Order: sequence, then structure tokens, then C-alpha cells
Amino acid sequence: MMTLPETPAGRLRWVVADTRTLTARALAHWARRPGEVVVGLLFPVMVVLMMGYLFGGQMDVPGGGNYRSFIIPGMFAMTMVFGVENTFTAIAADASKGVTDRFRSMPTSPSAVIAGRGAADLLHALAALAVMAACGLLIGWRAHDGAARALAGLGLLLLLRFALIWLGVYLGLIAKGPEAVVAVQVLVWPIGFLSSALVDPGTMPGWLGAIAEWNPMSATVTACRELFGDPGGAGGSWPARHSVLMAVAWPLLITAVFFPLAARRYRTMGR
Repeated sequence: MMTLPETPAGRLRWVVADTRTLTARALAHWARRPGEVVVGLLFPVMVVLMMGYLFGGQMDVPGGGNYRSFIIPGMFAMTMVFGVENTFTAIAADASKGVTDRFRSMPTSPSAVIAGRGAADLLHALAALAVMAACGLLIGWRAHDGAARALAGLGLLLLLRFALIWLGVYLGLIAKGPEAVVAVQVLVWPIGFLSSALVDPGTMPGWLGAIAEWNPMSATVTACRELFGDPGGAGGSWPARHSVLMAVAWPLLITAVFFPLAARRYRTMGR
């Protein structure tokens, strides 16, 4: 029987080693199902092309500018938000098949099980951002305010994805199975579209525009437009004027709520 490490340094090495192993497990699953991964990465590209070229001529950009450049930061953020479905499906599938119970019965670091999923999903998010950035560059999008601000914008996008990982993990652990992803879509899709990602909230009815302005995703979208120097970055509302602050605060709040819930749910499963 394996003896668990007793020193803090030993426990840290144990967590890191198990996290690396479980991250590699998730990546191996993707390698065996490349078609699903490719379709998932290309779906946002299809949305950009459809919105940018089919409907773009009918869209007004706040302050003027190219609509395709306006929606690219929005699609960056939507890709991060829709990633909740991938996290949920993977966690729920493991739980329904007994894989999670098997991990809990083994001398595996409990935090590594969740951290491994999170690390794999962040790598997937990086790949999605790379695909979206390439698509944006091909249709004329540019980051106009320098590499440092562009990297800061990408960092905010990954921070949003990091926070939503724990939401996906928690929902996956309380779900009855991966088929419950429909319920997650009912939650995620309104968040994605009721935002500033594709349209200016100022064009919505007042109450609906206010909801869109305070949407956590809108904070990230507006902050990225400001950091990239893209159209639509400025706004008169309080959330728009403090978009970078809100783009940090919202993910921290989501993490503070759902990370402990996910960890507690993992520890108490089966009781």
C-alpha cells in the first residue's frame, strides 16, 4: 500500500505529479477523438464568418468601425464561456462511469483530479484562442495597441475560462450524467448572447441592456476591445468605464464561489 507523503514539499510533489498525469489523460482522450476537437475549434470560426459577412452590413458599431473587428473580441470571450460545456461533459462522464469514484479510492491527490481537468481545459482554451486569432487576422482584425496590452487582453480571457472551469466541474459533479449538458446549454447560451459580444447593449431595451452591461462576459469583451484598440471599447456606463477592473473581479468572484463548492462536492460524493 502506498504511503502518502507527510512533509509539505512531499505533498506538493505528489499533487504536481498527479496533476500532470491526469492532464495527460485528458489530452490523450482528445488525441483519440480528433474529429470532436477540430469541430469544437472550428464552430466559433463559422459563427464569425456568418455574423461578419452575412449580417455585418446591418450592424452598427458603437463609435464607428469595422464590425468584423468588433466581434472578434466577443467571439474570443464566447469561446471561453462555451467551454463550460466541454468541462461539464468530461466531468459528468467520469462521474457516471464510476471513474471519479475509482480516483477517490486510489492514493491520488484529491486536488489533482480537479486541477488536472482544469489544466487540460486551459490548454484547450489556448488552442481555441490561437484558432480564433488566426481567423481574426485573416478577416482583417488587428490588436492596435501593442503586444503588452494584447497579452493582457488574452490573459483576461484565460482568467474568465479559468473561473468557468470550476463552474463546469461543480455542475458536472452534481449532474446525473453527460446528457444533462442540455441544461448547461440553457444556462450558457443566454449568458453568451445576452452580452456585448455581438451587439452594442445600447441598442437593446433599457432593462435588457443593463443586464447585458453587467454580464461577466461583457466585462471581459469590453476590456479586450479596450486593450486591443478595437471598435466598441469605450462606453458610458459604469461597467464599461471600469471594464478591466470588472474583467478581473467577476472571474475572481466566480472562482471564490465555485472552486470551494466543486472541492466539497468531490470530497462528499457517495456519502
